[in-house]
Amino acid sequence: MKLNEYYRNYLSKLGQIYVENEASNITKMVFESLANISRTDVLRNPEMEIESHIFSSLNQALDQLLNHHPIQYVLGEAWFYHLKFKVSEAVLIPRPETEELVEIVIQHLKKLNQKNILDIGTGSGCIPISLKKNVPEINITSVDLSTKAIDIASENANNHQTKIDFKALDFLDENNWENLDVFDVIISNPPYIPNVEIQSMDKHVTAFEPHLALFVPDDDPLIFYKAILRFSQNHLDKNGAIFLETHENFADDVCSLFKDAGFDATVKNDLLEKPRMVLINRFH
Repeated sequence: MKLNEYYRNYLSKLGQIYVENEASNITKMVFESLANISRTDVLRNPEMEIESHIFSSLNQALDQLLNHHPIQYVLGEAWFYHLKFKVSEAVLIPRPETEELVEIVIQHLKKLNQKNILDIGTGSGCIPISLKKNVPEINITSVDLSTKAIDIASENANNHQTKIDFKALDFLDENNWENLDVFDVIISNPPYIPNVEIQSMDKHVTAFEPHLALFVPDDDPLIFYKAILRFSQNHLDKNGAIFLETHENFADDVCSLFKDAGFDATVKNDLLEKPRMVLINRFH
């Protein structure tokens, strides 16, 4: 099949389950990643014949996409804070909202001499690696319950030539805290979506992304934030800071949780003006 014809056919099929702009972007990403063919190439060489092995790869990707597999998992990669990360269904797909949190932490670290950092729930390693690439002098420990996630994060750290101390452990088990140091900064994008919301969420998320990294019990949606608060009592430096991503419906609750414990805490909106971050300082 000729390149232009196949490209238009590909786009048309994706248009059955995606809106037009999204189908166009995904088609562009697939062709560039799997075939090294840009949209410009399609326009310049519409009659070009597609090689059989490339044709096979593109068709396989199309089958996955039509079954609602996220494009990042199909390609095995995702971009975050100007860096490319390996991803699989063992880790969450990095989100733009988390990039905003990382930017805030980077600016904080560049202003203050705080070098000992803890990242809770590392997933693909996008948070600690982005921090280390932009503030090389810091030391980062990153923890995750999933050993598969730790393996992917470690591979990403190696690919980006960053040294991160990854630990596979259950942060909710307080017995594991004795294996962790005292930190200047704690950053976390923990699970925070109540199980009850699963039914209303996009199939691209619920069918493929790891539920372990997304969902929390309906009767205790702040379970991770409560654990981070307890941990910080003995593991956060007296002048330390905590940076948290939250559910927009629980940002005020998380903020109050830390304020009630004597911390200075504020809610910060993301670029879409949703309350998605809580910034915390300890002055005692």
